[in-house]
Amino acid sequence: MAYVTVLGYGTFEVENGKKLVLALEDNGVNILHRCGGKARCTTCRVEVLAGDFCDLTNIEKNAFMEKGIDDHLRLSCQIRVNGNTTIRPIMTVESSNLDVGPRPVD
Repeated sequence: MAYVTVLGYGTFEVENGKKLVLALEDNGVNILHRCGGKARCTTCRVEVLAGDFCDLTNIEKNAFMEKGIDDHLRLSCQIRVNGNTTIRPIMTVESSNLDVGPRPVD
């Protein structure tokens, strides 16, 4: 198990290997995932403030390049919890007034 701290939401325990987007949603963070976790919309992006999620995947690099987004962010639908981390969600229901989107599969 790992602890995920989300700025503005608190800290919660998450099983290692769980997709971060699902961990956030399951713990009350209304992170957007408009494409259902397919790395197309980039609405589930987060800033990793502490902890490590390996390198940016090619899927993330391509999605960010197409949208012109800084590469220091990560897509929560493309990474799995593998230890304690602190993140800041970039787009939530509350900050955007958009619907969450379909629930991503694990």
